[in-house]
Amino acid sequence: MRSPARILIADDTPANVRILETRLRHEGYDVAVARDGEEALAAAHATHPDLILLDIMMPKMDGIEVCRRLKNDPEFPFTPIIMVTAMTDIKDVVRGFEAGGDDYLTKPVDHQALAARVRSMLRIKTLHDTVQTQARELAEWNVTLEARVASQLAELERMSRLKRFFSPQVADVIVRGGAADPLASHRREVTVVFIDLRGFTAFAETAEPEEVMKVLRDYHARMGEQVLAYEGTLERFTGDGMMVFFNDPVPVPNPVERALRMTVAMREAMEDLAAQWRRSGFELHMGVGIAQGYATIGAIGFEGRLDYGAIGSVTNLASRLCADAAPGQILVSQRVYAAAGELVDAESVGELTLKGFQRPVPAYSVRRLKA
Repeated sequence: MRSPARILIADDTPANVRILETRLRHEGYDVAVARDGEEALAAAHATHPDLILLDIMMPKMDGIEVCRRLKNDPEFPFTPIIMVTAMTDIKDVVRGFEAGGDDYLTKPVDHQALAARVRSMLRIKTLHDTVQTQARELAEWNVTLEARVASQLAELERMSRLKRFFSPQVADVIVRGGAADPLASHRREVTVVFIDLRGFTAFAETAEPEEVMKVLRDYHARMGEQVLAYEGTLERFTGDGMMVFFNDPVPVPNPVERALRMTVAMREAMEDLAAQWRRSGFELHMGVGIAQGYATIGAIGFEGRLDYGAIGSVTNLASRLCADAAPGQILVSQRVYAAAGELVDAESVGELTLKGFQRPVPAYSVRRLKA
């Protein structure tokens, strides 16, 4: 429930004060009284009235001076002041308006005129206060909006950076707080995939640079579609090769299955590309290596140029399997084959002697995925 308007009466005549106070209280207003000019200023600062009835002729400080001081005070930006005077000289009325008075009444004060003037001034005061409140709220909303825009721009910038490494789905999870800081160094079991073009070195030595760039663009575009489709994390492009891993930065329940489905889809896409290139006289094929194991993952580089990388024997194993794969072949490690279970139709290729590994490594060649 809204509290009644507060009115300050400043008048040194007790009889006038009683009449005005009685009438205003009868109208439901909260009334305060001051007996002279100085007391009027003090009462105004103490009570912050919604309206002031100010007698022009008062001791210590007349109403004109009180009005002037109040109108120049930032604490009273729009407090209506009705000047009350027994004078009939129009000059006194003009002086009151020049000092900032908003209206005037002459003594003896008519009850109906008093009620009408007070209601009119309070209505204007209410409208003014509403506008001021809305202006403050708008300013606060603008500040909030600016903060939100800055936050969203920062989020978009971070999203753009993260999409260099992660699928849009994974990047969105990270930005929204669904994953820990991916650039912080951490250790996790991952499934690593290396893909490489067979015959690319010989092709690049004889082809025109424009032809090489077009082949790489087509190759990256088709392989990138599958990386995004299976939500892999792209660690890097290295010309004709790329490294992708699964289960980081967001853990997934089936990293091996995702890696196998992605590479089989890549091999199918590569058949179309290879046919196109063959018509242009380019003989290019794809080899793939997949391994599973623990790696240390995080930001690698220096300030101003950071990449997201994985380090560990699992990445070396996937890379060596890829290098040993024949054109169109997907070689997987013993752990990947075991984790795939009934998903994959694969044949053993025996134990491979791989660079960087002291013992021969058992490997399997993926024929197809079972229904």
